[in-house]
Amino acid sequence: MKIARSLAPRLIGSACLCLAAAAQAATVYDESVSGDLSGSGLSPTFVALAAGANVVTGSTGRVSGVVDRDYLTFTVPVGMQLSAITPLAGTSTVSGGLAFIGIEAGTQVTTPVAGPATTLLGWHHYAPGDVGNNILPLIGAGAGAIGFSGALGAGNYAVWIQETGVGTVPYVMAFTLSPVPEPTSAALLLAGLAGLAWRRRPVR
Repeated sequence: MKIARSLAPRLIGSACLCLAAAAQAATVYDESVSGDLSGSGLSPTFVALAAGANVVTGSTGRVSGVVDRDYLTFTVPVGMQLSAITPLAGTSTVSGGLAFIGIEAGTQVTTPVAGPATTLLGWHHYAPGDVGNNILPLIGAGAGAIGFSGALGAGNYAVWIQETGVGTVPYVMAFTLSPVPEPTSAALLLAGLAGLAWRRRPVR
């Protein structure tokens, strides 16, 4: 029990640090500052992500009959996972249009614009009700795509964002990277908490 007592404060501190890292948010790409994201799925703009919420701000939409599609690619480092994609305040959609986000493994989006989604890991038509919510599970359940559940592990990914409605339509997306949980750490944390509870038991 002495071991559990000594480990508990360290484990709780580590858990707090992980939560703090996940809560941090930073803008990693803003089209108004860094220019338009690539319009080609075969050469997406590389965006460097770090631990925490990585905010990408841009715009899409249909102008003069042409849809402005945005493509970006990023790397999830070993030991990390993509645990959330969250549309933030400032994300808009157009009535009669389709706001879309898709994700593919690798550094390119090879799925044709009008083709089936069979090469995508997943996709989702995002809407105002999605703002502030993690849509990664909805993306993983996209019909006709490869599909996935839970977080996406280490590797390269490419993302496709578009809105088919008329006009210039802004979006603000947070891509959250978090450490991959270690099963042994969870077990040790439980053991530490159990030790604290035992230590505080009533003495008879």
